[in-house]
Amino acid sequence: MAKKHTLIRPYGDTMNDGKIQVAFTLPMPYGPLGEEAAKALALKMGIHDASVVHGTVLSDDFSHYIIYGTVSHQVNLSSLKVTEVESDVMSMEEVEQYVSTHFAEPIVFIGASTGTDAHTVGIDAIMNMKGYAGHYGLERYQGIHAINLGGQVDNETLLEAAIKHHADVILISQTVTQKDVHIHNLTRFVELLEAEGRRDDFIVIIGGPRIHHALAKELGYDAGFGPKKYAFDVASFAVQALKEKGKKIKRTS
Repeated sequence: MAKKHTLIRPYGDTMNDGKIQVAFTLPMPYGPLGEEAAKALALKMGIHDASVVHGTVLSDDFSHYIIYGTVSHQVNLSSLKVTEVESDVMSMEEVEQYVSTHFAEPIVFIGASTGTDAHTVGIDAIMNMKGYAGHYGLERYQGIHAINLGGQVDNETLLEAAIKHHADVILISQTVTQKDVHIHNLTRFVELLEAEGRRDDFIVIIGGPRIHHALAKELGYDAGFGPKKYAFDVASFAVQALKEKGKKIKRTS
C-alpha cells in the first residue's frame, strides 16, 4: 500500500521534485521577447528554471505559451477543507426505486441555461433522454418528469415556468463564465426567488465547468455540480433533499 503524504509538492520526474507546467496567453506578438516575458512572469509566479516548451501565434497582437519549471511550494493536506455534496450517490435504477418508495407523485425537474448563455450541452446531458457518456438523462427516469427549457432563458421566465409546472427541482446550467457573468446571473436568480418569497418552494441546483458545491452554497443554492457529473449524481441529491423537506412524500397511516 502506498504511503500517504501530508505535505506534498507537484510531481514530474521524481517524487516531490516540484515540476509544474502552466499555460497562458500574453497580449503581445509571439517571438523572442514574448518568450522572455513568459519566463519572467513564471519567475514572479514562483516557478524557477522556467523554460518555454511551446509557444505559438494567436494573432498579430496575442501569443500563447506553455511553461515548464520548478516550484518550491508545498501543500499541507491536513489543513485543507473540502466542501462536497452530502448525499448518497445512487444509480438510475436506485433513484427510480427511491422515488417509487418515498414519493406519492412524480418529481418535476425544470432546467435551463439562463441569461445570455446559449450553451445547452450541459443541461441537455443531464436532462435529455439520451444523456451523456452512456448515462441516461432525467427524461428516461421513471417517476421523474423532466422539462428542459433550453438556452438563453431569462431568470424571470425560468421562475414563471417552474411555478406553472409545479416544479420541485430547478436546474440551472452556466457555461459562459467570462468576467464572472455566471456569478452575477446566478446571484440575480436567488435574489428573484427571495423577492418573490419562493426560495423554500424548490430544490435549486446549479452546474457548469466552473461550478462547485462550495460556490453554490455561498450563492444561496442547495447544491452545485461541476465537470464529470451526470444525471444520477443530480437526481440522487435532489430526491434525498426533497424527502428531507417532506415534499410529495408518501404518508403512511
